[in-house]
Amino acid sequence: MLSDIEIAQATKPEHISVIAEKAGVPESYLEMYGTNKAKVDYNLLTDVEHTPGKLILVTAINPTPAGEGKTTTTVGLADALARQGKNVVVALREPSLGPVFGIKGGAAGGGYAQVVPMEDINLHFTGDFHAIGAANNLLAALLDAHIHNGNELGIDVRKITWKRVVDMNDRQLRNIVDGLGGKAHGVPREDGFDITVASEVMAIFCLATSITDLKERLGRIVVGYTYDDKPVTAHDLHAEGAMAALLKDALKPNLVQTLEGTPAFVHGGPFANIAHGCNSIMATRMAMALGDYCVTEAGFGADLGAEKFLDIKCRLAGLKPDAVVVVATVRALKNHGGVAKADLGEENLEALEAGLPNLLQHVENITQVYQLPCVVAINRFPTDTEAELALVEEKCRELGVNVALSEVWAKGGEGGQALAAEVVRLCEQPNNFQFAYGDDVSLREKIEAIATRIYHADGVDFEPKAAAELAKLESLGFGNMPVCMAKTQYSFSDDQKKLGAPRDFRITVRDAKVSAGAGFVVALTGSIMTMPGLGKTPAAFKIDVDETGKISGLF
Repeated sequence: MLSDIEIAQATKPEHISVIAEKAGVPESYLEMYGTNKAKVDYNLLTDVEHTPGKLILVTAINPTPAGEGKTTTTVGLADALARQGKNVVVALREPSLGPVFGIKGGAAGGGYAQVVPMEDINLHFTGDFHAIGAANNLLAALLDAHIHNGNELGIDVRKITWKRVVDMNDRQLRNIVDGLGGKAHGVPREDGFDITVASEVMAIFCLATSITDLKERLGRIVVGYTYDDKPVTAHDLHAEGAMAALLKDALKPNLVQTLEGTPAFVHGGPFANIAHGCNSIMATRMAMALGDYCVTEAGFGADLGAEKFLDIKCRLAGLKPDAVVVVATVRALKNHGGVAKADLGEENLEALEAGLPNLLQHVENITQVYQLPCVVAINRFPTDTEAELALVEEKCRELGVNVALSEVWAKGGEGGQALAAEVVRLCEQPNNFQFAYGDDVSLREKIEAIATRIYHADGVDFEPKAAAELAKLESLGFGNMPVCMAKTQYSFSDDQKKLGAPRDFRITVRDAKVSAGAGFVVALTGSIMTMPGLGKTPAAFKIDVDETGKISGLF
């Protein structure tokens, strides 16, 4: 059996100019990076008249070691729609180098449902993440230079909230002491690094609607507080102009293609467990402008990625989805039902029934809380039995939701025909899209709404530090912002060991912080880390390159 990278390398892609022509991108807006990738000038959105296409969100159950195949389904669905003669464009996130070299591996889809060039997409791509990291670290350098050169703003070094970033899993950098070596080398203080995808600059990059909006958002970043607890912003440090200059080219969406030649934008990539988990608004709007159907995804399970896509991205960008796909596998559902990974290939209806509530709760959240039409895509494995598939279909039908078997990993777009047909049907249905909470309730009430309505928790416990921070943020005028929950991706709860659809639990919020430029308040739960670490046998061990430049081992 061929690996993902071998399948990708065996396919001869179209020249990117051909893909651009297929997508309807005028040549004057195209900036080619070689023969197989390009950037598209964002001015296309304002210069060319267009009617936005249908917006399809692909999300999933809570992830397990068994895998779900959300990106694979997204790409395969787009190819299936294209085979049916639909004008479709994909919008995906860019992979972070952290998981590429860590546990997860590549993130360009899988099997015969991939975006290419998968090596480039997974490794540096067009340099967007480096630009984001440079802009983030420029602000950190300007902040420390200001303090070193007299601290005119009166910044309390104990209240600095801005960290440097690097796009790598590196636990050694989580907590550091810097500024050592004497007066000429800065002011000694406790500090730390985040991974680039956790940076507020990444969130701003993905939520910005223009270069002007980008600059204004960058200026609103809160980097710390003064001795009398007044917020200090990037604008106070005169940083936003230079930061925007570093990001001006990165802000242009990246155009690539699927293995079947469907146009795809891959742009931006915040994690969903510590950020809002969606590709850029620029890329989504461009895909909707160029295609009659835009297929996009949100990170991790629907309790994180979809919730943030709907409550943050759609709210801030004025988007309204037309249909939602919830991806699951029989194997993963059996894992939620208590079966060890090694035994997932055996039929086990009892475990499947025990794990099904995870899928059903996600589906019910989409249809009942958000009032959106939904289809369940079962990413089929050879070990799935007819009895297991029938049980999943039966339980979903009880909620009024259809199930479509997806075989896009093995068959590409041909394996997604049933899913595509159901998605087209759902897109023609009217929907009464609603948010999980309103703008005019308090930050605590927003957190409680997510916890009780989406996670099905009994309530929320706010630790003293979190309660004090939320009260301070309310007093500073940030109370009207949506909330971004930082929570484990593996469970509806804040305890990753509670699989399925747990009940009789409470969510504990231990801290909060404002991302004023992004326009949301982050609520931190559990022991969620903003800087991951590498495991004992990271994916990097398998990655290599030969003398011809051919990469191997990348998923």
